[in-house]
Amino acid sequence: MQGQPTFSVLITNYNSSNYIEGCLDSIFAQTFTDFEVVIVDDGSTDNSIAVIEAYQVSFPQIRLIKNDGNHGLGYTKKRCIEESLGELIGFVDPDDKIAEDAILEMVNMHQQNPQASLVYSNMYFCDANLKVTGLKKIGQVPLRQHDFFNQDGFISHFMTFKKAAYLKTKGININLKRADDQDLYCKLYDVGEALLLDKPLYYYRIHTGGMSSMGNIDKAYFERWKIIFARAEEKGIDIEQYFLQTFVRRVSVRHWLKIDQFIRNNAIYKFFRTLVN
Repeated sequence: MQGQPTFSVLITNYNSSNYIEGCLDSIFAQTFTDFEVVIVDDGSTDNSIAVIEAYQVSFPQIRLIKNDGNHGLGYTKKRCIEESLGELIGFVDPDDKIAEDAILEMVNMHQQNPQASLVYSNMYFCDANLKVTGLKKIGQVPLRQHDFFNQDGFISHFMTFKKAAYLKTKGININLKRADDQDLYCKLYDVGEALLLDKPLYYYRIHTGGMSSMGNIDKAYFERWKIIFARAEEKGIDIEQYFLQTFVRRVSVRHWLKIDQFIRNNAIYKFFRTLVN
């Protein structure tokens, strides 16, 4: 790799040996070639480091950096950005992959829209084997909205951003463990336009133990509200009614769904239903 790359692909790795080969294969199958891959390992205990080092033999664009222990996702993502050399940046999770024209499409979109701080795309939902199970077609978020929180999750993968825009923000909150991406999206939203590239460029794997598992979704939801509260306080926004309309309703729906499921599975209920019928 000669000179400064145009694009930096960032990967945070922690015990991803079962998946990272597929991720790297998709990156090095790109039609765009002027990029680097920055991988920051957060204290892995599996053989993922050996897998990455084997790829480095064939792909010198990979720079592997190791944390001095396990510091969490927020810390590791922030270090990825700090170590990056590209003008444009995009995170790819080690258990996911990107379309072969993903980087080229993003570079073109950024070049055509210098006012944009970030560009995001549609994405595919996939099973544990990365077989496509659905398409998440995302809308264009409103621009320059004072109380924007991305609560509907419109800004998501594949999201890329200009490093110059990131340097205008406070940076990723290193204390976040799960919703760090939402924190980053909102901060970038404040310093430029957030534009949709209306194509599916990202393959999001859903598997046990991943961020998409139900337990992790709930924890991420909690951290997302931490971000919303902090953002609202910083901007002087009263979000009491917003909280009641979104969080409380979600809890109520989940509560009644669980009750309904319990009733339907309860043997006594079924017995009385046979008497009535």
